[in-house]
Amino acid sequence: MDSKHIATLASVLAGLALVHGAAQAAVSVSVTPERQTLGKSDDVVVLVTMTNTGNSTEYLLKWQTPFGAVDAPLFEVTRDGLPVRYQGRQVKRAAPTPADYIALKPGASRSARVELSALYAMSVTGAYSIRYRNGVQLFSRPGVMRAGGPTTAALAAPAAQAAAVWIDGRLPRGQLDGDVPFESGAGLSYSRCTNAQQETIAQAAQAAQAMAGNGDAYMRAQALAVRYTGWFGALEAGRAAAVARNFGAIREAFATKPVTVDCGCNEAYFAYVYPHQPYKIYVCRAFWSAPMTGTDSKGGTLVHEMSHFNVVAGTDDWAYGHSAASTLAGSDPARAVDNADSHEYFGENTPHQDLR
Repeated sequence: MDSKHIATLASVLAGLALVHGAAQAAVSVSVTPERQTLGKSDDVVVLVTMTNTGNSTEYLLKWQTPFGAVDAPLFEVTRDGLPVRYQGRQVKRAAPTPADYIALKPGASRSARVELSALYAMSVTGAYSIRYRNGVQLFSRPGVMRAGGPTTAALAAPAAQAAAVWIDGRLPRGQLDGDVPFESGAGLSYSRCTNAQQETIAQAAQAAQAMAGNGDAYMRAQALAVRYTGWFGALEAGRAAAVARNFGAIREAFATKPVTVDCGCNEAYFAYVYPHQPYKIYVCRAFWSAPMTGTDSKGGTLVHEMSHFNVVAGTDDWAYGHSAASTLAGSDPARAVDNADSHEYFGENTPHQDLR
């Protein structure tokens, strides 16, 4: 790497840490790379540190932190200014319990090493920028969000400047590292599923297709009322158009794409997908005990997971559970229209809201 690159890296790294001093909450997040220059066979490892600079104990949801398995796009990564795709898991969880929170006492810091090249497509040569994702929510106690203003929750503050690394990668600079190609043509197939599981999944897929079709029809009718605002917030043309596109894409995917359901997961989750690998959905233990329709159902779980695929709706997981998703609609509609559980609950439509 030439002296210009080194000078740029030095100036960027100098501003990694920023302290967020809100009156009610103060948690800062910094990201520091272990090495600034890497070759094609080197792992990209960063140290993430969260520090409570305030006077009160802050609680954070484990899955919004690196202090455990990383099953969400916790980082915003770019290469030469262009977004780098996340290729790890995104899982559907139940609503959080007290055990799902981490306490950070005043003045305390907590750090974790994270290997990023297994989570993000970082095999192309270039200058990479790494920032911790905005939107880490702060809680005054488990289940009680801190207020950061009249309608928003308090959030941890990522570093003002992103961390930077240079990678001499396996692929030449400028090459696109695109999504995994998939077969054309519709159909439902199974992987590691018993005959009984296949029968259940066939019913769940029918339920999911019905939910997606119903949601698409509701949005096309453009008579948006409580069913819409309850999950996506106040009516605004741009956001409503995004939801309409999402449900059209979800309906089309179930109707016309080759969907594979894998039953090999034995974890407590409902399900998960790799967003860049359509259209394979991995179902887990909570899926099998869920009802076929209704809140947090088998059919709704498939809608949730289908919405995650980059080629469908590319949704994220900003809030889990009926209550949190409902709150998100009122506090942050922009995130609600990007939230997978919000799409699931709109599709499940329980309690039922008529088309009007």
